[in-house]
Formats: sequence, structure tokens, C-alpha cells
Amino acid sequence: MEPPANQPLLTPEHLAMIERGVSVIVSSCDAALTPSVMRAVGSQISQDGCHITVYVCRSQSAQLLRDVAQSARLAAVFSQPSTHRTVQLKTRTARLREATEDDEPALQHYLQGMERELTSIGFASVYARAMLAYRLDDVVVIEFVPELAFDQTPGPRAGQPITGIT
Repeated sequence: MEPPANQPLLTPEHLAMIERGVSVIVSSCDAALTPSVMRAVGSQISQDGCHITVYVCRSQSAQLLRDVAQSARLAAVFSQPSTHRTVQLKTRTARLREATEDDEPALQHYLQGMERELTSIGFASVYARAMLAYRLDDVVVIEFVPELAFDQTPGPRAGQPITGIT
């Protein structure tokens, strides 16, 4: 269920949540539909929500990267630890590229957002830094245009499509 062409896929509140830097888990599957899942070490969203970038470490994500390279399918789950507010985005057009120094500001913005989020629920900043540690030469960028969006926040709307209309 895709929104009409003139309607945004995500609400302004969803865009703001994702932009702040919240937990991101990405997944794909192989031809036999065997899933692959990995925590992202960063993310970035365009102002209009039409372009999403997630960052994963190659050394930890071999199967996921193979699956995305072969199928271009990706699901990305953005979840705010302090509230459990969660959004799932799906695409069939994910693209891979190597990270460059130009990606460093987005990675740092994400880390700072996760540090704020995790310290707000009682974890030391060092926890976020350890969980999201990376070497830039090990980072692979997954870029995509979201085609479907779902509210995955626990509660009565979990699993419902997001229409972008508030």
C-alpha cells in the first residue's frame, strides 16, 4: 500500500524521530527467504524522507550485504529506546556503496543521537560508543527510497501502514 504520489510516506514526527538518531536494525533475505539481520552503526534521512541511508560494518554483515546485493530488498527498523516508538521501512531498490570521509558527519551525528538516547535511559555514553564502533574502511553504505512504512510501536497500531497523513 503505497501513498498517493502527492502524499509523503512518513509524518513530520516520524522524520524527526529518525533524524535524531535512534536504534536501527536492517534486514534482508536470500532467494530461499532466509533472513539476514544486522544493527546499523549509523543512519541518515533526507529532509523529505524520500532518501534513507544506513551504515553497516562489512566485517559483521557479510550475509546481509550479499542478500541486499542480490535482491535489493531491505527492511529497516528505527526504534527509539526511551519510548519504544518504532517505524519499519521497506524497499526493493536498495543500493550499496563504500563509505567515504564524506559520510563521517552522518555517522557522528547518529552516534551523538544514540548517546543522548541511551544516556536518557541510564546507560553510560561509553555503551553507545562501544556498540556503534566502526572503522570507516569497514563501513558499507546502504541507500534506499522507502516504498512502504509501518508503525511497529507496541500497542494497538503495531503493524499498521503509515500513510504520512497526520
